[in-house]
Amino acid sequence: MNGRTVRDLRRANRTAVLQRLYFDGPLSRFELGPVTGLSSGSVSNVVADLVADGLLEEAGSVDSDGGRPRTLLRVAPGSGHMIGVDVGETRVRVELFDLTLTELARAERPLTQLSYDVEAIVGHIRDGIAEVLAGAAIEPEALLGVGIGVPGIVAHTPESGAVVHGQTIGWDAVPLEALLRTGSPLPGSVRYFIDNGAKTLGQAEMWFGGGRGARSAVVVLFGSGVGACLVTPEVEHGRAVEWGHLTVRVRGRRCRCGALGCLEAYAGAESLLERWREEGGRPPEGVDEETALTAMLAAAHPADDSPGDPVALAVLEETAEYLGAGLSDLINLFQPERIIVGGWAGLQLGARFLPAVRRHATAYALRYPAEKVTVDLGRLGPDAVTVGAAILPLADFFARGGRRPEPAPEGPAPAWRAALEERSPH
Repeated sequence: MNGRTVRDLRRANRTAVLQRLYFDGPLSRFELGPVTGLSSGSVSNVVADLVADGLLEEAGSVDSDGGRPRTLLRVAPGSGHMIGVDVGETRVRVELFDLTLTELARAERPLTQLSYDVEAIVGHIRDGIAEVLAGAAIEPEALLGVGIGVPGIVAHTPESGAVVHGQTIGWDAVPLEALLRTGSPLPGSVRYFIDNGAKTLGQAEMWFGGGRGARSAVVVLFGSGVGACLVTPEVEHGRAVEWGHLTVRVRGRRCRCGALGCLEAYAGAESLLERWREEGGRPPEGVDEETALTAMLAAAHPADDSPGDPVALAVLEETAEYLGAGLSDLINLFQPERIIVGGWAGLQLGARFLPAVRRHATAYALRYPAEKVTVDLGRLGPDAVTVGAAILPLADFFARGGRRPEPAPEGPAPAWRAALEERSPH
């Protein structure tokens, strides 16, 4: 015996059917057997349960060989809703999705430089959640959960829930989940799922983008800084790795984390613009990083094919080499099938930048793993982190067999609430 109960088996069967219909549907009951490994009787029972729960609906029919047409089934889009939040480097983006990850509403709050004040970010998230729910007329109780992608390392503790260690943004053990719970517009039954933004980007690209079908991949987030998510057969759901803080030059430039010579100090968009300025370039004043990077690209590669700014061009070429060298470390360490470059800066630099990055990655990496890896841009655009954040509660819902978590029993106040009340002024 492996300790599995009948309830565990039913949940696993529901999960198998839901996931196959989600990724490959619509499918008939007949088609579900081979792709899930379940008997026809089990498929019929599971489908009947899921239809009764409102999670599946009919989606037309197809002819069968000599028999009656077979009814096609699909996941019902309106049977659940998720919110995804991207605590990014230039804005906080909040999006509401139905169960099939179709966007229903969004809210954005721009961030000015150095505006990572914890209370301000928490306020942006709360306000954004309330705004998207009101905009789509969705009751908070209908949510499967709220997923949030953040910069930094996320530790999950029994006392305070998700705690964020965001050294580059000045967050030192910030109990983000606890802070969001205090004064939340959501009922206590709705869970928050908080993780590193590179991991949520990786989740999205592996489910729906450039990583789909790969057994091993590294998804790179290239924005103000750089990060990565590693996915292997052993780390199926991905693990954030602080790739931007590998040392690429001893006693090099000071990184915003405080250390010297980090990859991020040479390859992040923030440092890229700083180096352009230091070398005599003129980034536009009073604009956000995305706008400034657009101006730098336009200076290096004018639309009229006239000679570009040689300083901007040289800095971009050097950045491509640093990124390529950084990717070579990932290739040598993890030997992935694919590397996918996403993030707002990666998407801006895009196809023009990627050949140079590939060339340097191959030159610095060991030949054998370099010959087996592809390096491409992400396919999901600027909303990929938000989509990946929404996948966190969705994946939990699937793992439960399409059942919502049971409400927490009434009892003593959680430890995080007591800790917050202790710190509050009286």
